[in-house]
Amino acid sequence: MDKFIEFNKIARLSRMMTITEKIDGTNSQVYITESSDEDTEYCLFKKDGLSLYAGSKSRLLIPSKEKDNFGFAKWVQSNAEELITLGIGRHFGEWWGKGIQRKYEQTENYWSLFNTSKWLDNFDNTKPLCPSCCKVVPVLYRGMFDTNEINATLVFLLSNGSMAAPGFLKPEGVVIYHEASGIYFKKTFENDEGKWLENK
Repeated sequence: MDKFIEFNKIARLSRMMTITEKIDGTNSQVYITESSDEDTEYCLFKKDGLSLYAGSKSRLLIPSKEKDNFGFAKWVQSNAEELITLGIGRHFGEWWGKGIQRKYEQTENYWSLFNTSKWLDNFDNTKPLCPSCCKVVPVLYRGMFDTNEINATLVFLLSNGSMAAPGFLKPEGVVIYHEASGIYFKKTFENDEGKWLENK
């Protein structure tokens, strides 16, 4: 008989959710680990026994024309002293701004971390706890899971424009993080199967 596999626990839907602005850039990560003799060319910085790497959604990066992603690795290397204070682990965020996707009418690029529970003091957008070279995706709502609140947040964002780039009036949409299940969902104004814009 094959090994017995237990059915996964089902998360309760009526639990807390956090809604953040979905920024239209490119998914990026900073990976920090303990240094070892196996560090490769992708290691961009070492300090106090730690090694720092940059990555896109699917690969490690280095600051070169062929192996970077919109200059993210170059930025990581330039800000390595600050970024290594993020600590051991994989830190995911959106690299956005000048020359990337929606561009947001920016003259430079920014990296906004996804983990709002870790990098914002009590989910307060005005109190980031990350290094000063980073940003955090804006929290638009936090409360019990409710599709009405998701739609209300979309209406707010559509009416007021981007919170990440104030004054930019074509935001992409929202990301909903369901805390009990640990799953992210997205809802966008364009190309969404629900055709949200056509129903408003």
